[in-house]
Amino acid sequence: MAGAIRFSVSLSEELLKKYDRLLVEKGYSNRSEGIRDLIRDFLVQQEVEENEEVVGVITLVYDHHVRELTEKLIELQHQSDAVVVSSMHVHLDHHNCLEVIIAKGKGEILRKFADQLIGARGVKHGKLVVTTTGSKLPR
Repeated sequence: MAGAIRFSVSLSEELLKKYDRLLVEKGYSNRSEGIRDLIRDFLVQQEVEENEEVVGVITLVYDHHVRELTEKLIELQHQSDAVVVSSMHVHLDHHNCLEVIIAKGKGEILRKFADQLIGARGVKHGKLVVTTTGSKLPR
């Protein structure tokens, strides 16, 4: 890796053993790859906290028999300041559906958007996972 800088890290023996076991389980080829991923994740969380533009995946599991819920979810998507990039609807069984919504926007806007969707009556479970657009994340 061009321009790589070596530095040392001090860890307890127990912590290092747990880290090494996890690296093997996850298929990392070396400790440096794992450390790079930890640092990138830390930087992505900073983008969210600094209200940078990020991408979010919102998953919703809901009972589609709840009156007007589907219409409410669609209305919230149209009214949001977040940009809905894509959505997918999956029928899980006779009563339950999964909605996956990919949205882009400032971190705070995505959180508020997800909260509105997740808080809608009839939504059984929801989760927002946020990641970077990649534009500000170093290699």
